[in-house]
Amino acid sequence: MNNSEIINQTIQFVKITLQGAEGGHDWFHIERVWKNAKLIAKEENVDLFIVELGALLHDIADAKFYDGDESIGPKKAKKFLTSIGINETIIQHIVNIIDNISYKNSLESSSKKFTSKELNVIQDADRLDAIGAIGIARAFNYGGFKNREIYNPKISTDLNLSKEAYKKSNAPTINHFYEKLLLLKDKMNTNSGKQLAEKRHAFMEQYLNQFYKEWEGKK
Repeated sequence: MNNSEIINQTIQFVKITLQGAEGGHDWFHIERVWKNAKLIAKEENVDLFIVELGALLHDIADAKFYDGDESIGPKKAKKFLTSIGINETIIQHIVNIIDNISYKNSLESSSKKFTSKELNVIQDADRLDAIGAIGIARAFNYGGFKNREIYNPKISTDLNLSKEAYKKSNAPTINHFYEKLLLLKDKMNTNSGKQLAEKRHAFMEQYLNQFYKEWEGKK
């Protein structure tokens, strides 16, 4: 198979695997991240094939839907890529990307983290989908999925969450803006990612201003 055929086969695998997934982590999320990744990659010196495969497989089994088990996603991706005859070096790169892409892993202080330009591109693409208009929609969709409060003024935000505390948090969705979403703009890896994040970040700030006015019954 050529690279185009491999990408198409991967798309079909992801679509089937994620049938019935929660709305913020379904095929359409993957598709948006894939498109964002290709857009950012145009400005970066990266292996586009690895970027595309990594973007398509980055959330094949998000740990939050598997009782926090972070090993399932990499295993599923490796099994699939091995089954279609992908080079072992490429497979390991994809596995490393999946292992290191999530925001919660950035809360660890480990000095042994994997890095690559391809990971940087995909991570930026994934973070772009967590902010802006779509990021807001995804946050509240997941909050509803977990039956969380929209907002509770009595529950303060925690800006110093550890990885484990972040994973276990049941705080209202509005808190999530301060504990993650509003922090992403300054955590982008690439110049393109940073530029794209600016507008989406500003939109979230505008949204929150309007939210609090409506909450308080103000004009």
